[in-house]
Amino acid sequence: MTDVDAFETQRPRLIRLAYRMLGSVAEAEDAVQDAWLRWTRAAEDVADPAAWLVRVTSRLCIDRLRAAKTQRAAYRGPWLPEPLIEELSVDPVERAEDVSVAFLLTLERLSPLERAVFLLHDVFDEDYAEVAQTLGKTEPAVRQLATRARAHVKETRPRFTVSQEDAAKLAAAFMAAAAEGDMAALSAVLAEDAVMVTDGGGKRKAALRPLIGREDIVRLLEGLAWRGAEAFPLSFRSVRINGYPGLVLIREDGPMTVAFQPGADGKLDGIYMMRNPEKLGHLA
Repeated sequence: MTDVDAFETQRPRLIRLAYRMLGSVAEAEDAVQDAWLRWTRAAEDVADPAAWLVRVTSRLCIDRLRAAKTQRAAYRGPWLPEPLIEELSVDPVERAEDVSVAFLLTLERLSPLERAVFLLHDVFDEDYAEVAQTLGKTEPAVRQLATRARAHVKETRPRFTVSQEDAAKLAAAFMAAAAEGDMAALSAVLAEDAVMVTDGGGKRKAALRPLIGREDIVRLLEGLAWRGAEAFPLSFRSVRINGYPGLVLIREDGPMTVAFQPGADGKLDGIYMMRNPEKLGHLA
């Protein structure tokens, strides 16, 4: 196997790791490209390419997270991960709960090291000794980091108990009610404690706080309905977004995505709207 082949064999795994670490498709690809550049200089001296590449990519992601801390603290409005979009005709590559928006938002509350330890051990199934070597930490320190991270994640990590078909029907019912301005029907598909988050990044109009609860969401959508045709897309297509049923919408002011998080009670627990154009470049 050539050095190029060895790297390309690991690329999908590295992209998956980097996306979970960074919450951005573009940044994940950049981090893996940086790993490639380092690989070209070191490949002939590496005995275990898979372990070496995971180690380098993890450390590059940790550095990026630390550098982005100030930037994310100053982010205008709610921050959402860059949407991971798959066509419905393609079998999902990821387990929905491992890339869901709710899960990635939970990871955002972890320190970079906690995030790396949790992902490497609990998601990518590396043992503690391998994780310790990757991060340059002792095994007891890694176990402690994993325990702290797991405590944060355990309470909020979603478990999908709704079939993809039922989830898609729920999303379609919401969109139909929104298009018709039927607020009673909208309310009926939302869980009482549903959350709607819109990320405009200060670049496009978006709510500057998460909307919490059915009534809060319906009031906003009712206000949008008064704006008439301006509120509705020129075109749209159904996709899978971070494992959720979702839509890519084309509007006069540019594209946006909407992801719908189904709940176990047959209602929607979350709606996540991405309007920040800097996070939608990969749609092209």
